[in-house]
Amino acid sequence: MKIKEINSVLEEMAPLAYAEDFDNVGLLVGNKDSEATGVLVCHDALESVIDEAIAKNCNLVVCFHPILFSGLKKITGKNYVERSLIKAIKNDIAIYAVHTALDNHQEGVNKIFCDALGLTNTKILIPKSNFIRKLVTYTIPENADKLRNALFDVGAGNIGNYENCSFNSKGIGTYMGNEHSNPEFGERFEFMESDEIKIELTFEKHLENKILKALFKNHVYEEVAYEIYELQNKNQNIGLGMIGELQDPMEENDFLHFVKDKMQANGIRHSAFLGKPIKKVAVLGGSGSFAIKNAIQAGADAFLTADLKYHQFYEAENQLILADIGHFESERYTKNYIVDFLRKKILNFAIVLSEENTNPVKYL
Repeated sequence: MKIKEINSVLEEMAPLAYAEDFDNVGLLVGNKDSEATGVLVCHDALESVIDEAIAKNCNLVVCFHPILFSGLKKITGKNYVERSLIKAIKNDIAIYAVHTALDNHQEGVNKIFCDALGLTNTKILIPKSNFIRKLVTYTIPENADKLRNALFDVGAGNIGNYENCSFNSKGIGTYMGNEHSNPEFGERFEFMESDEIKIELTFEKHLENKILKALFKNHVYEEVAYEIYELQNKNQNIGLGMIGELQDPMEENDFLHFVKDKMQANGIRHSAFLGKPIKKVAVLGGSGSFAIKNAIQAGADAFLTADLKYHQFYEAENQLILADIGHFESERYTKNYIVDFLRKKILNFAIVLSEENTNPVKYL
């Protein structure tokens, strides 16, 4: 199996188009056409993890955080990033990062977080904007079903919990071909009127190439008339953070001890207790201070995240409890999810969970 085949499975799990613009995801190091000997899944692709990959005969390291995040002008081994990259390159180890591509997935980092706490009725906290596009095309009634179904098959027409969604209207189309035309119906220079169906469907923007291929392959016209629009609608199934509900309300102190136990946190920093039970919980794995207002607006009783600064605890505004459970801890089970996903998709192949604890934060 080649590395690029495993990359395709990883992109099925976490489409690279889901990643934030600032991020660096996908294959960061290595040749996609190389044969894979095994996959080591980790949180951070540190030098010790590369050593582990070598020892376990895995030439593809799949990490959550991208070890190569910003541009490098030199690779001299002067810091932990450069040392990891040098060792990986010397030993033909490829590195693939998922990061915010999995953060934004509805089954990704924050759903994993919610599941660890047993939250129900979960939904995206900050739905992704400018990600939905709309296709409008026109065809004869005899071609409409075939064309529409072909577009459904490649992912068009999904809205929230519904699929195969479209709007269809009848009208009259007109055209006249010039000397270079080869019309399917009628003759050159002949003015034609025909019954047509206008088909409108939405799709996620990263599917555009597949959508257009299906459109051109299944349309009967020589010249396919179509329009694509970028919509302002938010995609309710893609985005950062998640909010859900505990099965039963918990007292504040009991809740934080529950979170500490479930997420194996060594300590939790939190804002002042408000003297009310916790039922509705917002989560955002990793650094999530930017989502405090979103959690408040969503009516959360508590917001669990990491990397909160001193003054940001004031932003609770006595409306919810802010809890910093630790960056690594909030993403703790992500690598387990990746391993499980790969093992279900790639059978009889070495998919190894890293034993290295790459959490840089220690506690007394």
